Amino acid sequence: MKRYEWRFIATGCALTIFFFIIVNYITKTQYPWFIYPTLLLLLLPLGLYCIFEKKHTLFSLVGSFLILLYLVTENYLNTPDYPWVLYAVAPIVLWPVLILLGKRNNSMFVACTISTFFILYYVILNIYLAPPYPWAIFPAFAILWWPLSLYHVKRKSYFAFSVSAAIFISLFFISVNVFFSPRTIWAVYPAFAVLWWPLSMYYYYYRRKVDY
Repeated sequence: MKRYEWRFIATGCALTIFFFIIVNYITKTQYPWFIYPTLLLLLLPLGLYCIFEKKHTLFSLVGSFLILLYLVTENYLNTPDYPWVLYAVAPIVLWPVLILLGKRNNSMFVACTISTFFILYYVILNIYLAPPYPWAIFPAFAILWWPLSLYHVKRKSYFAFSVSAAIFISLFFISVNVFFSPRTIWAVYPAFAVLWWPLSMYYYYYRRKVDY
């Protein structure tokens, strides 16, 4: 992308934002709805510039700041009594952190450390914002795939990974079943389905080696 093309896009986005602000002020002054398209119109020229200039760190830093600012504003305007924006802070902050770490993301120490802090953050939120329901198991389940998969990929233990992953998924669904719907035993269905993963790995790889 040439410089004048980016300037054209940036100018167009700025004029569009100004237009939305004017329309918002004229038609409905009590609610600033212009903030919704403004986020996209700010990220578009910034993203194009950073992609073509290969400034990914800059985009992650500024982009995460803009998204957090937008969510904080939305939280304050619509539901100031409940700080739901805190739920989104960890993954948004994690974006520039991972970009800054670069190749060090392949380290087990980095994966385990970040996963631990990530889980602790949501456990604390769970305790203070919604203690009756252990919803922290959901983000914990998501982030733990990082060190689990990294560990087995480094050792090329793909069959062991399928076994570990099947156990991990089964334990997750059992936990969800116990905590959220204990009167209905449904966790056996996804547990049965996921068992086909290590079984297929075993019969496709190991049994084929024995046969040949």
